[in-house]
Amino acid sequence: MSLLTAKHKRRGAFLAVILIALSAATFLMLRAFNENLLFYFLPSQVKEGKAPENHDFRMGGLVLNGSIKKDGLTVHFKVTDLHTSIPVVYTGILPDLFHENRGVIVEGRMTPSGLFKADQVLAKHDAKYQPPEMTPQMKKYMQMH
Repeated sequence: MSLLTAKHKRRGAFLAVILIALSAATFLMLRAFNENLLFYFLPSQVKEGKAPENHDFRMGGLVLNGSIKKDGLTVHFKVTDLHTSIPVVYTGILPDLFHENRGVIVEGRMTPSGLFKADQVLAKHDAKYQPPEMTPQMKKYMQMH
């Protein structure tokens, strides 16, 4: 009888170790996923404070006409959703498709002064795909230009 109990105890301990290992692996995977998750916001949503503070995110819209100022590899421009515009600074080589009145997605974070410091700039080559958050007014504007 004690032999049977010893087998059950070993099996129970083995299952407990497996359960703890699976729980730890799941926790680590979810944590890594959450740290690498980048949310997408429009400039109006950023201005309303819906974007995360002290965390990277993506912001999309149009490059505001007349807002591009270049100084070597540093570029200042504004991204707009036709309601609000946010100033952006980026240092690096811009994509060939980056132009005024064209769609752009910038990845980075807001500074305390209200400037978006971009680590990456992605220019969109057409307006066929638009995020669901994009306002109908902006969709209409993109189709016209």
